Amino acid sequence: MPKNTEVETPEVADATTSATVADVAEATPAPAKAAVATADVATESRKNRKTREGMVVSDKMDKTAVVAVIERVRHAKYGKFMMRTKRLYAHDETNDAHTGDRVRVMETRPLSKNKRWRVVEVLERAK
Repeated sequence: MPKNTEVETPEVADATTSATVADVAEATPAPAKAAVATADVATESRKNRKTREGMVVSDKMDKTAVVAVIERVRHAKYGKFMMRTKRLYAHDETNDAHTGDRVRVMETRPLSKNKRWRVVEVLERAK
């Protein structure tokens, strides 16, 4: 008699397990929920990217603009404000920015040895 009980229990368990899996599969489409969950994780993990405004000083390269960003920095010891210039290599997909334009650039993944920024918009055209 104990053998019959042991044999019947797995059959019943298999029947309930297969019915449960079928019910769950019909009730919720897995790919849709997985895509939504993945998008939420990607949105939460991405940090805010830095943006800077500067003047295009060179546009001679293809799809690249050199942008000079000027920032005012206070001297640590003397307290005087100094102008510090940084030259950023920015990706310009459409070759839209030209020398003398004011542009906004945004930080991005490394695109080449020196290029880590991309041109978001041209704020003011050169005169």
